Amino acid sequence: MPVVACPPILGRMFYSFDGIDGTGKSTQLRLFADWLRTHGDDVITCVDPGSTPLGEAIRKILLKSNGTPMSRTSEMLLFMAARAQLVEEVIRPALAAGKTVVSDRFLLANVVYQGHAGGLDVGALWRIGEVATGGLKPDMTFLLDMPPEAATQRIGRELDRMESFGHEYRDRLRDGFLAEAARRPEEIVVIDAARPIDAVHAEIIARVAAAR
Repeated sequence: MPVVACPPILGRMFYSFDGIDGTGKSTQLRLFADWLRTHGDDVITCVDPGSTPLGEAIRKILLKSNGTPMSRTSEMLLFMAARAQLVEEVIRPALAAGKTVVSDRFLLANVVYQGHAGGLDVGALWRIGEVATGGLKPDMTFLLDMPPEAATQRIGRELDRMESFGHEYRDRLRDGFLAEAARRPEEIVVIDAARPIDAVHAEIIARVAAAR
């Protein structure tokens, strides 16, 4: 893997990884966090929803409750509640302590899943999200992008409640992610995730180095 020169890292940075399921978010997040640590960062990783007792309880409701009726609005508000707790309990304290935070998903996912793909008002979701997070947003979001069918084939487990909504839903998800990236190019970096793991990781590092 090529070595990318990068200025010293000072902490207090907030990164997130997003995209449709199967694009390799967890793998790339782990590699990125390890790379940051080798460059001197004290890194905290988290999952949205999750990483707090409340967040984990909400995550089970959202992803495992296949037989429980749930409106899109209720679904969205549960995600927002989990995120509010994550910010309050994990992310803000870590940033205040000079640590770097890397999150598996954040507000962008809510906007795309319940907005672009779920039919709720996208602008309203951004505004509600600003309240839930107290205005906190990632310094950079890595959007891992690839065709939905190829991404689904990578998922080596039983699909959760949201992954099982079907091909048309996943197509809307991808379109929504790309639409938001086009609107917010200074915040969202699109990464071609269909390539080998090392190539994806190298581009992520290069993008971080270029932004410093």
